[in-house]
Amino acid sequence: MSIRETEDKYLVPTYTKLPLTVVKGEDVWVYDDEGNKYLDLYAGHAVCNIGHSHPKLAKAIAEQAKKLIFYSNAVYNDTRAEAAELVVKNAYPHSAAVFFCNSGTEANETALKIARRATGRPRVIAMETGFHGRTVGALSVTGRQKLRDDFPENLGQFTDFVPLGDFETLEALMGPDVAAIILEPITSVGGVRVASRKYYDSLRELCFGNGTALIFDEVQTGFGRTGKMFAGIHWNVEPDIATTAKGAAGGFPVGMVILNEAIASAPAPGEHGCTFGGGPLAMAAVKANLEVILEQKLVENAAAMEVVVRDALGAIPEVLAVTGKGLLLGIELECPAKGVINALFDQKIIVGGCDRPNMIRLLPPLTVKEAHIKQFAGALAEALVQAKQTA
Repeated sequence: MSIRETEDKYLVPTYTKLPLTVVKGEDVWVYDDEGNKYLDLYAGHAVCNIGHSHPKLAKAIAEQAKKLIFYSNAVYNDTRAEAAELVVKNAYPHSAAVFFCNSGTEANETALKIARRATGRPRVIAMETGFHGRTVGALSVTGRQKLRDDFPENLGQFTDFVPLGDFETLEALMGPDVAAIILEPITSVGGVRVASRKYYDSLRELCFGNGTALIFDEVQTGFGRTGKMFAGIHWNVEPDIATTAKGAAGGFPVGMVILNEAIASAPAPGEHGCTFGGGPLAMAAVKANLEVILEQKLVENAAAMEVVVRDALGAIPEVLAVTGKGLLLGIELECPAKGVINALFDQKIIVGGCDRPNMIRLLPPLTVKEAHIKQFAGALAEALVQAKQTA
């Protein structure tokens, strides 16, 4: 059987896949099993922030594997200690401690549990366009109604949903039983949306005044993706809890829950844990990934490349708007995005879609350069002309 036939036979079919078998990656490029080269402006779903198979990351994982692959959190470990310090010192100014786990969904489950423990309250307010994961707890605060309806035994009865940016509706739902407000500070799969500075300021003030935990789901926005190390820094607004995962270790599976000092002691020993969370290999990857981000000034590059994208696409009449920040960008088109995404794929450029049918998402490695963006802009203009001709 071919590689694709083997996967289709033996894997649970939870994903609809591109007709692409990736066998190698290097910086912003991936290669298929026939040697074809693709410009990856999706980064494995906002994961490979430092580019594919960065030499420093590969070396760090290999060296750690020779030294110690695993021991549980029942002992101290040098690599974990170094990674934890580096993460906390480069997160929000009042960050105090980090909990390591294996994924963004697990991080969000943990954050909700800690918020409920810290406040002694059951309810959560979440956003209608938010996405926080597919396990039962994370699904309960995910805004997409269909996902919750497919599994009605979730905990959605403890969640109120409001539109991102609608502070009046949110404020009206605030009460003494609300443990947390959870939101992606910039939504991604729900359509790339950003609220006003006043909205984020008001959220922070409301949570302070009501003893409610503010949770920023930065699974995608963390580690430089938006042109700041974490997205709330754009508005000088700090959450009590920040979750992150995708860009945290260059593609090695890891999730994080970063807590401020006021909430860091909420979980008592034994109340929560994760066997593989904080494992030495993952911690070596976290440390190397963050060092590369800092050394190569990739946060600054993300901010600079946003300007390049906006300038390049501003000359294309069929592009109605570019939303988002840094290199989490939504490109709103005058036509459905699906055919354009397929046409770009035919030109060997990978981009993403989202819940907004006329929007393309750009989530490239933070190493992307102006030449890559110009290549994409030319291909997009050609794809949009084709879309008009076939409409």
